Amino acid sequence: MSFHTMNYASHVMGYTDMNRNLYKTRLSPALAVPPSSILLCADESGKSAESKRGPGSNAPSRSSDSTVSLPSQANTVGIIGGVSVVSTLNFLRKLVRWSSKDGESPLPFILHSDSVLYKELLSHEGSFSSLRSKRECTHSDPTTIVENLRSKRAFLENSGARCIVMPCNISHSWHDEVSKGCSVPFLHMGESVARELKEAKLKPLEAGSHLRIGVLATNATLTAGFYQEKLQNEGFEVVLPDKATMEHTVIPAIEALNRKDMEGARNLLRIALQVLIVRAVNSVILASDDMLDLLPRDDPLLKKCIDPMDSLARSTIKWAQSAEKEA
Repeated sequence: MSFHTMNYASHVMGYTDMNRNLYKTRLSPALAVPPSSILLCADESGKSAESKRGPGSNAPSRSSDSTVSLPSQANTVGIIGGVSVVSTLNFLRKLVRWSSKDGESPLPFILHSDSVLYKELLSHEGSFSSLRSKRECTHSDPTTIVENLRSKRAFLENSGARCIVMPCNISHSWHDEVSKGCSVPFLHMGESVARELKEAKLKPLEAGSHLRIGVLATNATLTAGFYQEKLQNEGFEVVLPDKATMEHTVIPAIEALNRKDMEGARNLLRIALQVLIVRAVNSVILASDDMLDLLPRDDPLLKKCIDPMDSLARSTIKWAQSAEKEA
């Protein structure tokens, strides 16, 4: 069983592996857990097995297979971890830092993730490593993934979360199924991006044309189609990589990443972005943390890209501010 915990007072993150060896890493204060927040893990069966509270909570930590009782706070956010631990923690870092940048207390949150879901999501994404349709990927059955995600959603609801988010692109393939019957708001990353773009009141780059937004992601995310749907609902024309671009740049870039050929992956990603940009898109939603991390912060191409995790974090903070006012 693995267990992740962050200590609010000393800003230290610990990780305990199967052999109970402890490793510690000094963290930025921005990633410290605010009072009354909790990070949950699961054992190899996928059941929640341990929990660790941030200081400030009066109730003791305890093991549970169903719920963890937290002090009732109207702006508590429930987070379902996704295919990448690093990506989940990056989202958490932004949520904590941005919600406290004006001297406010960081948002209380409950984070629930486990290695079982991580492996299932990786396996599903791997089944789309070539340009095949959903119908052709018959060996990739998402039933267990959906059940796992729904179980985590229910756990977070019962544990005091007043809003739930999934900072993971591939998990949004089943957002409708997972959020069905949810008793609290369940934010959608695609809706968050589309809404922000609509509010930005962008102008088309070509006179008389529709506003075009590009989407660059793994084949699994593009096949799921939720970004296309949410953008089209807001009146945008969606531009995707064509088959040749996917076959000769995007998929090879991901393969290069897996081989740790960072330079090769970076060059291929730049080509894929340029292909979209010359088609007069205003912006490109780069729906892959691995791809986003390839480009240096000062890369001109990155200025044309939108990180959907940023949009989700901002939407979550807006929800929390509204919930706190209404409480």
